[in-house]
Amino acid sequence: MLIVAAPDKAKSESRNIEALCAAKGMRMTEQRRVIARVLASSDDHPDVEELYRRCAKVDDRISISTVYRTVRLFEDSGIIERHDFREGRARYETAPEAHHDHLINLRSGEVIEFQSEEIERLQAEVARKLGYRLVDHRLELYAVPLTDEKKKS
Repeated sequence: MLIVAAPDKAKSESRNIEALCAAKGMRMTEQRRVIARVLASSDDHPDVEELYRRCAKVDDRISISTVYRTVRLFEDSGIIERHDFREGRARYETAPEAHHDHLINLRSGEVIEFQSEEIERLQAEVARKLGYRLVDHRLELYAVPLTDEKKKS
């Protein structure tokens, strides 16, 4: 069964970055709060430059270096996850409550989150057959739309 995750405001609200920071005893400045709120409300996987642009619209006193430092702090604390989707820039998302994988559209850069019980079973089976117990993994599929193939014909 394949489940494609649609962008969902409730998802971002359920993973309130500010609450996670408070639970870890992190000091929250007003600028960190802005960055946390912008990240939590993102339905995509922004890079630091995009995150900075969005934050600067909320508070024009935020510098890009503050965004870089805060993103690093959130990442080191396990609050957000870093992804490198072959573009030469890191992109971020709130650390997910449930495991999911990514399909990246190489034409548009769109990142589609999905879950597949079949893929999860197959990965565990491969590890077991090789003499291992799978403890973690990341799956990123890089693809182009099927309509690209039709254009070539």
